[in-house]
Amino acid sequence: MIELNDVTKRYPGGYEAVSHVSLQINKGEMVFLTGHSGAGKSTLLKLIAAIERPTAGSVVVFGQNLGRMRRSALPYFRRNVGLIFQDHKLLYDRSVFDNVLLPLHIQGVTGQDASKRVRAALDKVGLLKKERARPITLSGGEQQRLCIARAIVSRPQLVLADEPTANLDEAYAGEIMAMFQAFNQVGVTLVISTHDQDLIRRLGGRSLTLAEGKLV
Repeated sequence: MIELNDVTKRYPGGYEAVSHVSLQINKGEMVFLTGHSGAGKSTLLKLIAAIERPTAGSVVVFGQNLGRMRRSALPYFRRNVGLIFQDHKLLYDRSVFDNVLLPLHIQGVTGQDASKRVRAALDKVGLLKKERARPITLSGGEQQRLCIARAIVSRPQLVLADEPTANLDEAYAGEIMAMFQAFNQVGVTLVISTHDQDLIRRLGGRSLTLAEGKLV
């Protein structure tokens, strides 16, 4: 499902955030990316999401070489990818419901079908009763759960999460990881970057460690 072959990502000035990484992730796996801050975890997720393009090597997801993909094709590719990044990118001038609705509108899903899917996603993350609230009124854990609802509303095959439990207390972190485990049990492939070794031990799955941009 995901295959990286000798991938390097070099930024202007010569800094290599990812260096000669090769790996394969199969459909239905739950994989954790670990490593020190600045090890390259976020960059690796962005390469898999086609937010960044490799300087060298190939990134193949769903059988498509992302480095050769036309920009016009990216929205279609991302319909099957749920993204959860640390900067939530929530729309604070819109309701909880409308934040989750946005990906469906981009895909052309409207009307009653869209509303049902939004409420189903909010129900899964325990925010159905707050659908009319503005994100600014939510706690940090609730905002993270809102991001998860937005990521899963389009029923993606793949979910990429960058430090999804960062800055959350242990109870919230456990709830969020339990949600990911439930998604994985119904066949969703998950790639999660985290520093939380205890959660990795509890949930199982494969762990990949990065150091200085290299897979170790």
